[in-house]
Amino acid sequence: MFTGIVEELGEVTAVENLGDAARFRLRGPVVTEGAQHGDSIAVNGVCLTVVDHEGEEFTADVMAETLARSSLGALTVGSRVNLERPTAVGARLGGHIVQGHVDGTGEILARMPSEHWEIVKVSLPPDLARYVVEKGSITVDGISLTVVEAGEAHFTVSLIPTTLALTTLGRKQPGDPVNLEVDIVAKYVERLLGADREAAE
Repeated sequence: MFTGIVEELGEVTAVENLGDAARFRLRGPVVTEGAQHGDSIAVNGVCLTVVDHEGEEFTADVMAETLARSSLGALTVGSRVNLERPTAVGARLGGHIVQGHVDGTGEILARMPSEHWEIVKVSLPPDLARYVVEKGSITVDGISLTVVEAGEAHFTVSLIPTTLALTTLGRKQPGDPVNLEVDIVAKYVERLLGADREAAE
């Protein structure tokens, strides 16, 4: 489990196309400290398994399902990525419960800068709109954010200077894809309410 609090801005150092999969090598001195084979690291919000680890770099395999459902397939050598290790038991939950299981992708539609912060508008796939509410939580490229405005086909988030400086959202421009993970609690509630309705019929 993750919290959506990005630990560092890493970099893709190698990409190997395996046909129905891909192998990425990524640099991240913070997240690789003490890393071992089989550990999990979230890359732009996608939970990946460490296959190999050497120095400040680690290797992870990405299957076809993940490439199709996320924006990882668009990464190239030199791409910057948000990195986070799983939260430790008993640690503070600084963001919200994030699984690292991307629900779909959106696209940066607009950036509206202010003097000290910035509003970013992101497209929202129709099948995810029902899970997104104003002042609710959403994960964008692995970053736990609060929804400012929730529309049928888009939502907005407000980014503080720290987020702009230390994550990919400070660099992404209109047209760029982002990974989205909606609040898992909303999905559980929907499933439970659906079961209750079926039982009542």
